[in-house]
Amino acid sequence: MKTRDKILLSSLDLFNERGERNVTTNHIAAHLAISPGNLYYHFRNKSDIIYEIFLEYEKLVDFYLDIPENRPITLDDLTFYLESVFDGLWSYRFFHRDLEYLLDSDRQLRRDYREFTNRCLTAISRIFEKLAEAGIIQPQPEELRSAMSLNVWLVITNWMAFLKTAHAAEESASLTLTELKQGIYQVLTLEIPYLTEDYRDQVLALREKYRPRLPESAETPASLPNETIGNR
Repeated sequence: MKTRDKILLSSLDLFNERGERNVTTNHIAAHLAISPGNLYYHFRNKSDIIYEIFLEYEKLVDFYLDIPENRPITLDDLTFYLESVFDGLWSYRFFHRDLEYLLDSDRQLRRDYREFTNRCLTAISRIFEKLAEAGIIQPQPEELRSAMSLNVWLVITNWMAFLKTAHAAEESASLTLTELKQGIYQVLTLEIPYLTEDYRDQVLALREKYRPRLPESAETPASLPNETIGNR
């Protein structure tokens, strides 16, 4: 592996483990047992490293959301999209833990992340379209589909922040991939009012696999509508 790639990989590991603000370029160099000068030969500063990591994350999500146009979409496809997107969130979790700060610190990153967000919203909307074409959900007008796509995006990108808040009372609480993927339950909940009868039971069964198991102190009235909808 080239030194440049090692720097990116080690930086990602350290950012995820310690938080981006707690990691300096000296920490990264020491972790790799290279000189700071060697690191600066490849990257001018930490912001450059973060930007390159974002580009890798962006390519990964674009690959995950490559929607087949030559065949109907299936529930297996939907599961793959959701699992893959949350896997990506996990692998690059430092980014969404401190997103606002990172975007405020780098104008280019802020611009590119906005374009990335718009691209993801377009892909989510297309997934809803394909689900309707496959008879899994009812067709929706474009305005509603756009609103649903935004709601899905908000759940995906903010679920990690919610878990941090929900677990704040636990001294040694640490996020796990299983907990992160419980956000899929919330995403599928958004689709329940639009499911067709032929697929309703299948989607509810899929949704149940991701039911959140949060501490009792984290139970909030906001979770009650999900239970009510799911038990109709």
